[in-house]
Amino acid sequence: MKRFLALCLTTGVSAYAAPISGVPAANIKADGYAPASQLTREWRQHPVAVGAMPVENPDGIVGWYGYENDSPSPTDPTQPQTLPTPLSAVEAQKTEPDKNTYLVLWNQKGADPHYNYGTHFLFQGHELGAKDAAGVSHSYITRINLDADTAHRVTLMATHDVNGNPIAPIDGSTWDPFAQRLLFTTESASAPVYAATLSVPSQVEDVSGALGRGGYEGIQNDNYGNIWIVEDIGGANKPGTVSKRPNSFLYRYVPRHPGDLHNGKLQVLQVWVGDHPATFDSQAALFAPDQVAIRTAGTSYKTRWLTIHDTAVDGTTPFNANTLAKAAGGTPFKRPENGVFRPGSHFREFFFDETGDTNATSVENAGAGGWASIFKLSQHGANADEGRLSIFFQGNQAVAGLDNLCFLSDDLLLVVEDAGDGLHGQRKALDSGFLFDVDADYSHGRQPIRFLAEGRDASATIDSAFGGFGKNEGDNEITGIHVSDGDPSVNGILGAKVPHFGHDGWRMFWTQQHGDNVTWEVTRAKHGDNDDDHDDW
Repeated sequence: MKRFLALCLTTGVSAYAAPISGVPAANIKADGYAPASQLTREWRQHPVAVGAMPVENPDGIVGWYGYENDSPSPTDPTQPQTLPTPLSAVEAQKTEPDKNTYLVLWNQKGADPHYNYGTHFLFQGHELGAKDAAGVSHSYITRINLDADTAHRVTLMATHDVNGNPIAPIDGSTWDPFAQRLLFTTESASAPVYAATLSVPSQVEDVSGALGRGGYEGIQNDNYGNIWIVEDIGGANKPGTVSKRPNSFLYRYVPRHPGDLHNGKLQVLQVWVGDHPATFDSQAALFAPDQVAIRTAGTSYKTRWLTIHDTAVDGTTPFNANTLAKAAGGTPFKRPENGVFRPGSHFREFFFDETGDTNATSVENAGAGGWASIFKLSQHGANADEGRLSIFFQGNQAVAGLDNLCFLSDDLLLVVEDAGDGLHGQRKALDSGFLFDVDADYSHGRQPIRFLAEGRDASATIDSAFGGFGKNEGDNEITGIHVSDGDPSVNGILGAKVPHFGHDGWRMFWTQQHGDNVTWEVTRAKHGDNDDDHDDW
């Protein structure tokens, strides 16, 4: 126990605030080197689904959890070529299962009418799909049946929407208990937001006539039935640099009544710096004063929500939210990815991160959000029109390219990296997951605890070396970090309850995207697995 306390004290986090000892360093990135992931010793992980696992109800080339058979094996065309061989230096399309949504449900059916699928399910949209002759990507939605055997472990829920259109590549997901629908976002201004039923096959509907279209990624309900959306669109380079112009917004959809996905208002967050709003135009220059100001420790700025689309006035034709946000004077950020409400705050505190420039040569890395940032938005309630924005954490070379986040408890926040192959090579380090104490001050060099040093499987190592054979990503990425008890009711909205990981049905999942596309469940180490006993947390 003394060794655990010493490590916590050296990282600036008390033993009471941090239940883990952490991992000392990220895994090294080196050509041909495929290191295993390292997880803090207080936790264990095991795979719940792997890319080459067949789905129980295949549909055309969609027959595997993380692959499509657009490039068949040269010796058996019924199987996808998941790795290049001397016979054929190509690969099947890897579909990259993305964000995780965990639900505890009864009476769920699948492809086998006689099989008991249990009660514990993990839903995912897939981020990539093989392109057809017209260049349109075909993706899909799957359900991992956590209680099922291998033959029934993964159910294909949908490859097309209710109008017969192929499912576009998906990024974010959540469960809307008011609408009784799964919601999926697509990181493209030309692609829908989807609402999907729990049935198999799922009835998937385009609801972007009310929620809009943009580079949407993170999506989250609040206790009023509003839907918060975090956009991730990389901006143009500022002249002569690799520093990106802030180009992404934070949105709130206010339905006419909770659960209405067709009638309501879409709003954009606007941040005021002094006597003026921080807008797209005001952040065009290098180290623009507004851009630096909102990332300055110890400051906070007034915010307000602006309505940019109202179906009662503007109709229900799908629209580009990013364009309307700029025109209205919304405040853009550097590729924000996801956001979550702090448990126990009664939906008054919303934390969201931005990925930044993911380039060690960006001149805006320090002080202007280039490495990454985590913000806190405070309001009197989730439906309030005004609030305050403050910077919680500014990244550095060792903590950069932040992506997904979720709360482990009422004050412990898990945040994971997606730094990308370029920054991996620049810093010679792969991605990591970090634990933050949101009541702590990180403005004077204090650093979070690393709970995961992600490795790189052989498949991702090959892709990194050969450019993914023109269609696949390289290094593995951490995505879909998710802690939930699976409660599908309004009381189960993320942020409504304080998580108790490892107890009372609270479970943790994350997906190792790219490469073999493995989704992991993380559990607490059992008593006796460690030298020290940390059961007191």
